[in-house]
Amino acid sequence: MVDKGRHRTGLLLTALAATAWSLSGFFTRLISADLLTMLFWRGLASGTAVMLVVLYLERGNFIATIRAMRWPSFAVMFFSAAGMITGIGAMRYTSIAEAMVIYATAPFATAALAFVFIGERPSRSTLIAAAVALIGVIVMVSNGGGEGSNFGRVLAVFMSLSLAGTAIVLRQNHDVQMLPAMGASAWLCSAFCFCFASSLAITPENFWLTMVFGVVQNAVGLVLFTFGSKRIPASEAALLAALEVPLAPFWVWVFLAERPALTTLVGGAIVLTALFVHIASEVRNTRPAREQVSI
Repeated sequence: MVDKGRHRTGLLLTALAATAWSLSGFFTRLISADLLTMLFWRGLASGTAVMLVVLYLERGNFIATIRAMRWPSFAVMFFSAAGMITGIGAMRYTSIAEAMVIYATAPFATAALAFVFIGERPSRSTLIAAAVALIGVIVMVSNGGGEGSNFGRVLAVFMSLSLAGTAIVLRQNHDVQMLPAMGASAWLCSAFCFCFASSLAITPENFWLTMVFGVVQNAVGLVLFTFGSKRIPASEAALLAALEVPLAPFWVWVFLAERPALTTLVGGAIVLTALFVHIASEVRNTRPAREQVSI
C-alpha cells in the first residue's frame, strides 16, 4: 500500500520548494545591484549552501561523489547556469509576469526537443496543450505585451530552453547526481559573471539581500524539491513545481505593486490553463499504478 505519510511529506516539501522558487522576481526587483554583480554573489551563496548540504549528506564520500561526476553532470551544470543567467536577466528586462508566462512553456519545449534529440514522441494531449500555450504567448506579446522589452522576452525563451535541456539530460541519465551538479552550476554562473562584470562592488544592504536570495530562493528550494520529488510521482512533482509560475508575479504585485498588463494576464491565463490541464491529465494517468494495493 502507498505510504500516505511519505506521500504527504513529498507533497508538502515540493509545494514549499515551488514557493521558495517563486520569490525570484521579488528579490530581483528588491536588489538594486546590476545584474552580473547580483548573479555573482547569488551564485556564490547558493552554490556554497548546496555543497554544504551535499557535504553533510555524503560525509566521508563527498570527494568520491564529486570525482564520480561525468559528462551528464557537466551538461546539467551548463544548462542550469545558463538558466540562472537568462532567467534572472529576463526578470530584469521584462515584467515578472511575462517572464513566468514564457517560462511556463518549458514543458512543451522539453517535449519538442526530446522528440528531436532523443526520439521521444510527444502524446496527442501534449501537442494540443503546446498549441494552446503558444496561442497564449502570442496574445501576451501582442500590442507590445506591456512594458517589458523584447530582449527580456528573448532571455525568457532561452531560460525555457535551458530548463528543457536540463530535463532531457536528467531523463536520459537517471543516475546523475542532482545536488552536486546544481551547486556547481551556481558557482559556474558566478565564474561567468566574474569574467564579464565591470565591477563586483555591492552595498551592504544589497549584499545581504543577495545572500538571502541565493540561499532561501535557490538553495533551499532545490534541496526541498530534491527530497520532496523522491516521495511522489513525477507528474505530481511537476504539477506542484508549476505553482511557481502564478506565485512569482503574485508576490511582486502584492508587495511591490508591479501590475501585469491586460494582454499578459489574458495570455498568461491561457498558458497556465494549458499547463495545469496537461499536467493534471498526467497525474490521472499515473494514479492507478500508484494506488495499487498490495496483498
